[in-house]
Amino acid sequence: MATQNLLFMKTGDNLKIAIYPGSFDPCTNGHLDVITRSAKIFDKLIVAVLTNVNKQPAFTAEERIDLLTRTAKKLKNVEIKNFSGLLADFARENNAEVIIKGLRAVSDFEYEFQMALTNNKLNPEVETLFMTTSTDNMYLSSSIVKEIAMYGGSLDGMVPKEIQADIYDKLRR
Repeated sequence: MATQNLLFMKTGDNLKIAIYPGSFDPCTNGHLDVITRSAKIFDKLIVAVLTNVNKQPAFTAEERIDLLTRTAKKLKNVEIKNFSGLLADFARENNAEVIIKGLRAVSDFEYEFQMALTNNKLNPEVETLFMTTSTDNMYLSSSIVKEIAMYGGSLDGMVPKEIQADIYDKLRR
C-alpha cells in the first residue's frame, strides 16, 4: 500500500506512463478489464485509439474515443487519445515507458511478441508488458461483439452497459 501511495505522489517527469493501444472497434469488457487493471499500476495510462488507413472500422475514431471516454470516466488517471503511425513514436511523444498489450489466448502471443520486439528496436526506451484479460473475458473480441450486435443478440456481460445502445444503433442500421 505504501508503494502505491508513493507512485501517485510523483510529479512531472517522474510519472510512470503506460500506453494501451488498440482499435477498440468497439471496446469490450475485456478491454475495460485491462484498462482498469493497468490504471492501478501506472500513474497515467493513455488508451491509444489506432487509426489504421488499411482497415475499415465500424466506428469512427471519434466514436471509439467517445465510447472509451464514457466507459473509463471513473478512472481519473486514464486519458484517451487518437493516434496513427508508429506506436514507438507515439510512446516517445507521450513520454511513455511501457506499452501494455492485452492477451486473450496463447494464439495472440506470437504476433504481439513480434510487435514488442519491433517497438523496442524502434524505441529502446519503451518496454512491452503483456497482461492477460480475466478468464470471464478471454473469449471476447470486438469482431464477436459486432457480429452479435448486427443480429440483435444480447451484449450483456460483453460490453459496458452504458455503450450497448450505441453499438446496436451503429451496427443494426
